[in-house]
Amino acid sequence: MKYSNHSRRGFIASMASVMGGLFITRSVHARDLTPRTTDGPFYPRPSMRFADVDNDLVKIEGAVREAGGEVFYLKGVLSDKQGRPLAGHRIEIWQSDVNGKYLHTGDNQSTPYDQGFQGFGHDITDANGAYQFRTIKPTEYPGRTPHIHVKVLSADRELLTTQFYIKNHPINTRDGLFNWMSAAEQERVSMGFRNGESGVEALVNIVV
Repeated sequence: MKYSNHSRRGFIASMASVMGGLFITRSVHARDLTPRTTDGPFYPRPSMRFADVDNDLVKIEGAVREAGGEVFYLKGVLSDKQGRPLAGHRIEIWQSDVNGKYLHTGDNQSTPYDQGFQGFGHDITDANGAYQFRTIKPTEYPGRTPHIHVKVLSADRELLTTQFYIKNHPINTRDGLFNWMSAAEQERVSMGFRNGESGVEALVNIVV
């Protein structure tokens, strides 16, 4: 069958439209989801937490001293896979103190817990989906590379549980959970530190 020039131009235009639509669809859905993992054994139940559970884990309300460790600001934006910011969502973090001990009755290490460290905190994303915590750089825990646990909730519904890692930390390569992820997934949950307006900070965006 022979196509006229007019038909041929129409066919090419139609194919270009289809292919363009595919590229547009891909760009709309281009944000890759933040990889999931388990809670781990030391998610502090409400009865284990300090009364102060705000987004500043370095200073407990009423305490005289601040926590030991290297302080930094953990920041980012929570969005869906279409890139739309998610406001009013609860983000929780929990991690071990500077000595590698958790605020949890199940952590039976003999090392005393740093009573100046909140250990658990939460923030509510703003209208732009932004969140922020003031905490310490995670330290090594026996058998694990340094990490911060993260949970995202919409009302009482859990959307995500994951962990953030220190970018290029030498022990990452020996950590089972870290190595379970692909290189691209590892990058999405890695914290690279830089100097910001308020001090040292790390930016990690979350996509659910």
